[in-house]
This record gives sequence, structure tokens and C-alpha cells, in this order.
Amino acid sequence: MPGEMIDRPNPQPKPSNLPDEVLSLAVKLEKAALSEIVNAGLQEFRRAANYIAAAMIFLKDNVLLERDLEFEDIKPRLLGHWGTCPGLNLVYSHLNLLTKKHDLNLIFVVGPGHGAPAILASLWIEGSLGHFYPQYARNKEGLHNLITKFSTPSGPPSHINAETPGAIHEGGELGYALSVAFGAVMDNPDLIVACVVGDGEAESGPTATAWHGYKYIDPAESGAVIPIVHVNGFKISERTIYGCMDDKEMVALFSGYGYQCRFVEDLDDIDGDLGGSMEWALAEINRIQKAARSGKPIAKPRWPGWGGPKKVHGEFVEGSFHAHQVPLTAAKTDKEELGQLQSWLKSYNAKELFTAEGGVTDSILSIIPKDDSKKLGQRKETYDAFEGIKVPEWQKYAVKKGDQASCMQTIGELLDQVMIDNPHSMRIFSPDELVSNKLDAVFRHTGRNFQWDEFSNARGGRVIEILSEHTCQGFLQGYTLTGRVGLFPSYESFLGIIDTMMVQYSKFSKMACETNWRKHIGSLNYLETSTWTRQEHNGFSHQNPSFIGSVLNLKPSFARVYLPPDANTFLSTLAHCLRSKSYVNLMVGSKQPVPVFLSPDEADSHCRAGASVFKFASTDSGLNPDVVLVGIGCELTFEVIAAAALLRAKAPHLRVRVVNVTDLMILGLEGSHPHSLTHEDFDALFSDDKSIHFNYHGYAGELKGLLFGRPHLDRISIESYREEGSTTTPFDMMLRNRVSRYHVAEAAIKGAAKRNEKIRVEMHEMLSGIRHDISKTQEYILANGKDPEGTYDTPTFDWRTKS
Repeated sequence: MPGEMIDRPNPQPKPSNLPDEVLSLAVKLEKAALSEIVNAGLQEFRRAANYIAAAMIFLKDNVLLERDLEFEDIKPRLLGHWGTCPGLNLVYSHLNLLTKKHDLNLIFVVGPGHGAPAILASLWIEGSLGHFYPQYARNKEGLHNLITKFSTPSGPPSHINAETPGAIHEGGELGYALSVAFGAVMDNPDLIVACVVGDGEAESGPTATAWHGYKYIDPAESGAVIPIVHVNGFKISERTIYGCMDDKEMVALFSGYGYQCRFVEDLDDIDGDLGGSMEWALAEINRIQKAARSGKPIAKPRWPGWGGPKKVHGEFVEGSFHAHQVPLTAAKTDKEELGQLQSWLKSYNAKELFTAEGGVTDSILSIIPKDDSKKLGQRKETYDAFEGIKVPEWQKYAVKKGDQASCMQTIGELLDQVMIDNPHSMRIFSPDELVSNKLDAVFRHTGRNFQWDEFSNARGGRVIEILSEHTCQGFLQGYTLTGRVGLFPSYESFLGIIDTMMVQYSKFSKMACETNWRKHIGSLNYLETSTWTRQEHNGFSHQNPSFIGSVLNLKPSFARVYLPPDANTFLSTLAHCLRSKSYVNLMVGSKQPVPVFLSPDEADSHCRAGASVFKFASTDSGLNPDVVLVGIGCELTFEVIAAAALLRAKAPHLRVRVVNVTDLMILGLEGSHPHSLTHEDFDALFSDDKSIHFNYHGYAGELKGLLFGRPHLDRISIESYREEGSTTTPFDMMLRNRVSRYHVAEAAIKGAAKRNEKIRVEMHEMLSGIRHDISKTQEYILANGKDPEGTYDTPTFDWRTKS
């Protein structure tokens, strides 16, 4: 069957069967004519930006066409995306005008991140690119550098990223520009974010849910987002869904979402159409915010949105998917295409747009804000807004050593105070799991911020709960990148949904740190609980610790993974993460009550070190062990301690050192991570020649990767989650995955027998007894549907006491 053949430019959608009355929902405006001066400024800005954008894709010399083009003027590799550029430049020019006219605080989030040529061109014209990068100053040399270095190893990349002034969104993966925009305006009452969503991006799942984002925006305390759907009709090689929807289908869709829909599509006067629509949108925002801030909020306000521009001439190979990337792919070798490129670029009449020195004309400058701080590329919110938050001393929430406590319930008390102390700079973004995860203490002094619900509307809640991990992540990114601090608690098994979003964010952070002008931001903080070890109501589907591995794969300077063993260490860890800057922090812990092994002072010291010997569970405080047992993860450490108590009774001649690792990164090869132990410190903690057994919460491959390169790895054994599970008892999960106290004791006996002759002599008998205990325990669970009594009692270390 032949591929899709498009027989005409800009094919229109087939008409829908919706009634014509639906169109009455679209916003109709009396178009006000723009002045000749404004019209000229907008058109010249756009011509200049389009010229620069096209030249950036093709030219390595002769950037102002001061002579006829030759093959030597063309870049050896033609990289970039043209199709979205004219539309982005159109919007950019009008946002400049609107900002200047109304003295707005406005930033621009660009969903079609591959439209970097357009954004870089507009940034150069307004002077923001030269502000941060003097080599791209607004003069002839700066323009030459920009055009010739674009998409080369020494120049700006083909996608918007952290090196792009004004950007708060990595432009690679599509789908979450809109949720980032909503996150940016939260607690920023004077900020407006214009967000362009491409019609290809609009097909993604994250975007589909993000349209509901305004339902979490309280206009009394937050700013506003103006969503702009750029329906140019095509993706890389196919038409888009939105491009095949007629106006009736579009207005029905967006009216259902709760927006007022305005189509911008008058190609004969696109500036008048778009300019009037901009003014209408701003007036609607002001009306909604004024009502909310005067104590008379509008129930279910209908925020403004744009369904266009529906068609902006693609400037070349227009009206088809061929304009998406590089329209003239053979311009370096084909005379005909080279001639077409020259004709295309000359059509902009660049000599009319640039001065002799290489700057831009006064007409273009007339629509750009004079105040640098108001320019889209120099808004402080996008690169220098972080102030940090007040985090109380965690020790006042500590639990008495020897008691049992839920890590999540305990840190909930701390978070409650954090919310009180930071009413405009801290939020929790949760996929409808806060109560289930036992963090509901935060609701003592705040609530949910769901504006569509009469029971949480207009109450200033600091908690955003929406059953979309993608949207939570987007909100968190936008909130964090504009200077605030957020926390994302989630079921362990479903954090992987936002894996690639987190990776894209870390790439943005890496490049941000490599600029000399972006300042620190708060860390991205993940709280992972309801883990595979204690699935009380759910089964195999809810057992997945793979997000740990995703964070481990990040650049080491950004990645932090913590598995605190009890409530006090979790308090210390959380307080540290909330104060930290520019990291991706993952904290993994239990919501069920577990023993508190360490006092506040001990917990503080343990967390600073990242790991330490649990002397209370070790033989002679860990001196001269036969074997080293290491617990990583709350329940996994409990099983190690229970195994040590079991061995104290069953094998009193076996000398054990028990170690807990709370900072996973210390295990990496010396120099591989800022926290990794030196070889000397590693050997001091784990011994230099004894068998080591790790009982690990995640997947064994993660631990093997961290330990790779350490000396004498042949003495190490690892047990971890093995993808074995069901709706069963907590201890049965330990048994199924071979991480129970019995399996730890078995590994300890085998390891100790290599150097302790007494253990070696009795090894077979002891192992037979342990395997019998495993069998009897499994039979009990199967028969009774519960774990044996006392399974989760705090272990004791008197051999006369049953452990």
C-alpha cells in the first residue's frame, strides 16, 4: 500500500457532524486596527526573525547575502526545524508589544522546543542573547556568529535548553510545556506565562491532562497562563489530530475543558487579529484576578485560550510536512536548490531590516520593551529567583529510640510546619496518594488547592493532588525552576511514569550549571513510599523499585538517592533535601511502623556519614567480624538486624558486623560521585577481606553497577527485589525475594564459614535448620493468611530471649 500522498498545500479538515450552533462558543471580537507604526514594527520584527532563523539552518558564511550564494556558504550539516519558526516569531513579536504596552511581567514557555532558530533569532533582536553571550551582541559580528555557529559544536544547539535565555523548559521531549507553565505561575500573582503548544505535542498524554491545570490555579494568589495552540497541521511526516479537526470540533473540545476559545486565522491581517486577541486575553485575566482578589471569586472561571494561528505561511515548501525540518536538504550540492534558497532569503529584504553596523531598525526596536528586565529573555524568574525556604530543626519531631514509628507519619509533622513557615514558596504535588502514604499531617494547617471543588476552592491550599504523575512533574518543574521548592510524594511503583521527564529536567539542570549566568535553584525532591516490601492492599503491579536506577543513571553531580532506615534518619534526610540546591533527590522509605534504631544525635551523625556500623546489632560493636551484613532500605535493614539477632541465638560463635547504608551514592567507585567513599574508607567500613552480604531494596544490577571497580568483589553477595510478588503478606514478600532474615542468616553462615572453622563444621546443620524455618513459616502464612505473631517486633540481642 503506498504511503500518504498530499495533493495540495494546507489541506483543510473534513467538516464534522457537530451542529453549527457550537461555533457560538468561540469568542468573537471587533477587530481594532493597529497603527501603521505598530504594524510596521511587528512585520519588520517578524521578517528579521524569520530571515535569521532560516539563515541559521543553512549559512556558514555570507550571512547577509552581500554576494550571490555559493556552495561554500552552506553548512556541511543542515540541522534544525523550520516549520514552527514563523508561528513562534509571530507570537514572540506580539508578546513583546503586549509587555511594552502594559508593563507586564511575562515569560514565554515554548512547547515546540525544536523551534530554537526562531527563539534565538528573537532573543538576538531584542538584545537578550548578547546580554548573556557577548559573542552574539546585536551587531554585525554578533549576527554572523549566531548564524554561522548555530547547531555546530561551538554554538547554540538545535533545541531550546538551559543555555537559551528566558527558557524554563527543556525543548527535547514533547508533552509537558503546559504543565510547566502552570507550575511557574503558582504563588507568582503578577506573572503571566504565554505557552505555545504545538499541535504535534498536543497529541501527547501529558498535554491532554495539562489542559486541566488551570483548575489548580487560584487567581487570588497565582498568576495566569495563556495557552496558545499552534495548529500548523503537520508533524514530521504526517498530519496532526488537531490539524484534522474543524473549528466546531476544536471549540467544543476546549469549551469542555473550560476555556474561552479564540481562533486567530485572518491571514490578510494576522497582526490585527492576533493583537486584538492578545488584548482580549489580558483583559479576561485581569477581570478574573480582580474578582478573586477583591474577595468575590468567579466560580469556575473560563480562562482565555487561543486556537491559532491556524495557518501561517510556511515560507517555503509551505502547507505540508516537508517544511517541518530542513526544506532544502541538498542546498550544498544542488544548484537548483541553492538558487531557491537564495531567492527565499532575499524575499525578506534583509537590507531594509538591519543597519550598517548590523543592528536592527528603530521600527523593530519600537515594539520591544526598553527596560531590559521586562524583555522575555531577561526575566529574573527564569534564571535568578531562588531564595530557599525555612526548614525547622528536625530534632523537635524526633521519635524516642526504641519506639516504633512510621517514617511517613513522622515526617508529616515536619512538613506541616514547613507549610506554615513557607506559605508562598513551598508546595506538595501528589498523585492522589497523600493520605494513603500517611502524610496527612500536612492537612492540619493547609488543604488541597483544587479550584473546581467547592470544598477546597479559594482556600489557599498548599497541596496539589491530581491523578497524573506527568502533570505533577510538570507543575513541580515549573514551580522549582522559577525559584521555589516542591516535594513529589508517590507510590514507589508509579514514579517510573515520569522517568524521561525527570531525565530531561536533569539535562536542563546540567546545562544550567555550566552557564555563567544561571543561578542555583531548589532541588527536585521525590518521596517514594508504599514500597514493594509492604503492599497491604495491592499486588504485583504495585511492586517496582526501578526509579532508583533511573536516578542512578543521572550525572553524578546531580543524583542523590537516600534509603533512611528509620523515622529519625528520615527526618534528617528530608530536612537536608529541602535545604539543598540543584540536585535530584530521591528518598525511599516506609509508611508502616518500624523500629527507631537511632537517637536524634546518632541519626544526625549516621546521615552525615551516609553509612555506619550498627554497633548494637554487631558482635563486640563490629570488631573483627567473620562476615559483614549490609542493609540498604528500611525493611531490608530490619531483616538484616533480625538476622543478626537470630544468629546471636543460633550461632553464638559467628561474629557479625552490621552496616546500614542510607546514602546509596557512597558505594560508587572512588571519584565516581561526590559522596563515594575512598577505597580506604570503604575497607574500614566493610573490612578489606571479609565476606560482605548486601540486602538491598532495589534491583541487584544497580548495586553491582555502583560497586564495579571496587577491589575484591568476589567476596560480595547481593540479594534484592527479584520481581517476585503478589497480594500477600509483608514477610512472604521477604521470603519470595530471598531477602528475609532467614536468607540473610544463610548468607552470613556461608560467608563466615570461609574463615571461622567452628561455623564451617556446623554449617550444614545450621543451614538445614534455617531452611526448615523458612518452610514452616511459608506453611503458616499459606494456612493463616497472615505473618506469624511477633514477626515485626523489635529484635533483641540477648541469646536467652527468643528473637
